[in-house]
Amino acid sequence: MTRRTILGPGDDCAILSPSRRPQLFTIDSMLEGVHFRLAWGPPEKLGAKSLSVNLSDIAAMGGKPIACVINLAVREGLEARFFDRLYKGIRSVAERYDTDVVGGNVTRADRLAITVALLGEASRGVTRRDLARADDNIFVTGTVGDSSAGLAILSGKVSARGAARKFLVERHLNPTPRIEAGLALAEIKPTPAAIDISDGLLQDLGHIIERSHVGAEIDAATIPVSSAYRAAMGDDLSLALGGGEDYELLFCARSDLSERALAEALGVPVHRIGRITKGSRTVIRGADGTLAPKLRGWDQLRAHG
Repeated sequence: MTRRTILGPGDDCAILSPSRRPQLFTIDSMLEGVHFRLAWGPPEKLGAKSLSVNLSDIAAMGGKPIACVINLAVREGLEARFFDRLYKGIRSVAERYDTDVVGGNVTRADRLAITVALLGEASRGVTRRDLARADDNIFVTGTVGDSSAGLAILSGKVSARGAARKFLVERHLNPTPRIEAGLALAEIKPTPAAIDISDGLLQDLGHIIERSHVGAEIDAATIPVSSAYRAAMGDDLSLALGGGEDYELLFCARSDLSERALAEALGVPVHRIGRITKGSRTVIRGADGTLAPKLRGWDQLRAHG
């Protein structure tokens, strides 16, 4: 435990030292049969991902994680050894990102579910969704579509071999929250708008567009995809545009900032994929002209099965 935690697990509540900065609070759940299947990977990676997806929310706001609590809904058929390994994965990520696990709860259920509530601390700027301005450039860290392609492989919908398969599956099972990049992004002035790509590039860009009351123009030729993605999907960008769970940062920043300067500041590859426009329309520009996006991405309230 860090010095921020006065009292950790073992009592009715944890006790944390007060913060001088605005605090960030997020919660996420992962449900067996919806977000994961136990056959897809070891418990350590499942535990690690359950915390990483929450850390990604903190990264998207340019914050620093502080402490979390975990609720497990436990079904029959899982032994204590499974949960030891699950918590090993959680602890490894918590230690990597200086996050205290200060308590939790266990309940019975028909399916395994992992819910993490995470407290963070804002840095100098808070990279909110409502800060995009007309003529800002739109950037994304890393590559997109990898996790969704990995899920398609695990689900038997896409085939891939060797290193490409291993890379894409790993990107789905073990995402990297961009905490350091988010902290660096929050130092930029004026503060950029940002979001993490959890539901899909177009879906998540749509959240920025809606909250900022602007439009967007995307250049499909500049969407960054990995060589592994190309090996599995060829020139098909549907998963890169509409697939989720990459947990890269999508952000809008002033137009004089270059990819190289941002990559150096954030410590990760950065690619410009478009610009913010006046109005409320979002279009994708490709070699065949202007296309209206038809891909929604993941929507919890519309998805079934």
